[in-house]
Amino acid sequence: MIVITAPTGNIGRPLLSRLLESAPAAGEELRVIVRDPARLPDAARGRVEVVTGSHGDSAVLDRAFEGADAVFWLVPPDASLAPYDGFSGFTRPAVKALAAHGVGHVVGVSALGRGTPLAGRAGLVTASLAMDDLIAGSGVAYRALANPSFFENLLEEAGSIREQGVFTDVVDADRKAPLVATADIAAVAAGLLLDRSWTGVDDVPVLGPEDLSPNDLARIMTARLGRPVRYERRPLDELFTTLVGHGLNEAFVQGIVDMKRAKDQGLDAGVVRTPDTASPTGFEEWCARTLKPAVLS
Repeated sequence: MIVITAPTGNIGRPLLSRLLESAPAAGEELRVIVRDPARLPDAARGRVEVVTGSHGDSAVLDRAFEGADAVFWLVPPDASLAPYDGFSGFTRPAVKALAAHGVGHVVGVSALGRGTPLAGRAGLVTASLAMDDLIAGSGVAYRALANPSFFENLLEEAGSIREQGVFTDVVDADRKAPLVATADIAAVAAGLLLDRSWTGVDDVPVLGPEDLSPNDLARIMTARLGRPVRYERRPLDELFTTLVGHGLNEAFVQGIVDMKRAKDQGLDAGVVRTPDTASPTGFEEWCARTLKPAVLS
C-alpha cells in the first residue's frame, strides 16, 4: 500500500498518473489524502482509496497510514505561518502516525542545500531541511528529494511574459543554477516508492539536465515563443514589501527572501550533476510543451 499526499499538485498529479500505470503490476494498492476528491483525475476514480481531509490532521493520518507500507510526503506552502511551523509543525503529526502504524518507507519533497555553508540561513529551504531531520528521526527509511527551483515557477509569470515580454526574479542575470521539471521529480519518486529495497536515510538530488541562468531562460523563451522575452532583476526589499502587501505572513515572506538570497549566493551549486542526479526534461522541451500554451492562451 502506497499513500500519496497532495495528489492534485504539480508533483503529486504526475506521480499519481505514473503509479496508476505501474502499481497494479507491482502488486501495490494506492491510497490518496486529498481535501477535495473532485479534483482527482478521472483516471483515478475507482482505482484508488480516498481519505478526505488534510494530511496535517492527526485523525486523517491515522486513517490514511493504517496498513501503509510507503508514503509520499509533500508539505504544501502555507503563507500564513512562519517557515518552521509550516514545515515541521505541519509534519509532526505525520511523524507520530508513521511510528504508530509501522510505515517502513517515506519519500519526501525537499530542497538542495544540505551540507553547504548557506544551509542554516536559507529561509524556506532551512525549514525544509529541518523537516527532513524530523522525519528521519522517526526510524523510517527516508529519501529526501533534493530539488532546485522548478520550471513550473515560471507559469506564475505567464501574464507578464505575454503582455510585457518580461519575467522577474531576484538573482543575478548570469547566475547559472540547476532547474527541474516537476514531472521529473514525480518520476524519481515513483521509482523509489515502487522499489523499496533501499534502507536508511539519504538525499536524492534531482537536478535537471543542465544549469541555466535567467539570461539563458530569456534566450530560450524568445526562440520558443517567437517573441522577445527579457529578464528583469528585482531588489530583495521590493519583493519583501510586495508580498507583505499581499497579506502574507511576514516571517514566511522573510523565509522566501532568505531562500532567494541564498540561491543567488550559490545554495543550489553544492551537488555535482552525474547520470544519477540528472533528470531528462530540458527547458526547451518544457517551454514548448507547457509554457508556450500558457503564454499564448
